Amino acid sequence: MTIYQHLPHPHITARHAQGPVKVADQLSQGNAITRFNTKVAILVTRAVGSMWCAYAFALFDLISLPDAIRGGAASVVSWVAQTFLQLVLLSVIMVGQNVQAAASDKRSEATFHDASATLHEVAHLQSHLAAQDVLLTRIAEQLGLDPVPVIDTPSDGEAAERNLPG
Repeated sequence: MTIYQHLPHPHITARHAQGPVKVADQLSQGNAITRFNTKVAILVTRAVGSMWCAYAFALFDLISLPDAIRGGAASVVSWVAQTFLQLVLLSVIMVGQNVQAAASDKRSEATFHDASATLHEVAHLQSHLAAQDVLLTRIAEQLGLDPVPVIDTPSDGEAAERNLPG
């Protein structure tokens, strides 16, 4: 006999079955058109968000550099700001975002596994406490006491209704 019965929160089972949230899980799962658009967007993002694309854009931009130089300082500034930086940095920034998304997924998975391990340890603690309950019940019986079973701690509202300390 145990004097305490734990009622696990339903979110624990659901969360364990679901697994960690990852960036790929956030992709649209709607109708065929939405899924197609998502796949095209991902393909374009992967292509443009690569350092190889950044290098290709840089080489492509260099084609117009001689004309910018011949146009003078204003043309060079315009070429750097409007052509080179915008086109090349676009790809470099996307590469950085991809790296950050992968790191975020790893953190999410590590946090999920940490939480799962913690829940596992808590379950073992509950088993340990149940074993102690058995011993305490035996001791109480030998002393002539009748231990009252407790099922989880009541919330503050329930405690107030029963005139119990919260």
